[in-house]
Amino acid sequence: MKFFFERSFSVGQFLAVLLLVVFGLSIEGNSICYAQSLQGEKSEKGEEEANWISLFNGKDLEGWTVKIAGHPAGENFANTFRVEDGIRKCEYDDYGPFNGQFGHLYSDLAYSHYKLRLQYRFVGRMLPDAPNYVDLNSGVMLHSQSPQSMRLDQGFPASLEMQFLASLGKGKRQTGNVCTPGTHLNFEGKLTKQHIVKSSGPTLPADRWVAVEMEVHGHELIIYRVEGKEVLRYKFPVLDPDSKEAKDILALGADSRLSFGHIALQAEAQRVWFRNIELLPLSE
Repeated sequence: MKFFFERSFSVGQFLAVLLLVVFGLSIEGNSICYAQSLQGEKSEKGEEEANWISLFNGKDLEGWTVKIAGHPAGENFANTFRVEDGIRKCEYDDYGPFNGQFGHLYSDLAYSHYKLRLQYRFVGRMLPDAPNYVDLNSGVMLHSQSPQSMRLDQGFPASLEMQFLASLGKGKRQTGNVCTPGTHLNFEGKLTKQHIVKSSGPTLPADRWVAVEMEVHGHELIIYRVEGKEVLRYKFPVLDPDSKEAKDILALGADSRLSFGHIALQAEAQRVWFRNIELLPLSE
């Protein structure tokens, strides 16, 4: 063996060749593991994608109930909510004065642990006699009380809103805030009683579709995403006993800890369209 190394390869050369072989096998093994990991991730994503449930049949309001302030649950006053060309629309062409007739379209089922995704788009501007803050403003309510439990004149349900906003051409106006009619929540480790907690979301133009997602884990955690990017998270939502929205349902025995509720699309004097409304159930 000594004679072989001296005549053909030095010990150093032999070790170099050996290291190259071992290194090459290591790279090949890592490549195989990485490929298998990617394949596993694609498989998981494919399985998750297959489990999304459409909450909108593309034809009508089946599975949802309208409640507009001043009108009983189930009355779609002035055809506020309608379906055209496969899009769920909030429209005001059959209104006279707005008269504070805030409304929502509620899912008939209540949900607790899930992801909700949809796309929204603003059309035109607010009705002229509506409050200024509703201009290019809409949203989706989570953990909402049922429409049947609301007072006739009640405009907003006790709930947690993912607020949708668009630019008014006057500086920053980020989308993806949380608004809290009749509720409080824990933000960054502290109970907050602010009506609006601002997100890190972008300021977007009104004339485009925007993809949003809400990830809801009962009472424990809620996360908002805009165009695939997380913009806000908060925890431990509760009903506000001093609010006009929550007083009645608390008096009837509602749990102050919000861990489930209905989903509601907003109608507050601003035309807005919704599409691709889908839900993914999550394990508790």
